[in-house]
Amino acid sequence: MNMYPDSHMGFSDMTPEEMGFLQQATAGLNENQKKYFYMIYSSKRKNSQEILIFTLLGFVFVAGIQRFVLGQIGMGILYFLTGGFCFIGTIVDLVKNKSLTLEYNKKMAYDSHRMAMMSNQ
Repeated sequence: MNMYPDSHMGFSDMTPEEMGFLQQATAGLNENQKKYFYMIYSSKRKNSQEILIFTLLGFVFVAGIQRFVLGQIGMGILYFLTGGFCFIGTIVDLVKNKSLTLEYNKKMAYDSHRMAMMSNQ
């Protein structure tokens, strides 16, 4: 992945929404902070295809894997105990996998931005 100068272009399955969000998030950062931001963000970012695969595994193995991967531990436990709300929640997550991933990635971008702003680079 090309880490610099257009680091956000190197992410797989980048949506226009995520690209715009990353451009806004890095607008106020200097060059070293941007580099640090993308280093942190790339390690935390999730791919929507991976979330789709984890959701599909919920039908075969354990429901709620996708929620654990997205850091939603409470929902993951609830899905696990209820069989993905009797598979209805799992089906909804299949449809919403891109929006779930975008929501998670936005949170990780906020965290990465805070960390980059605190760096004195």
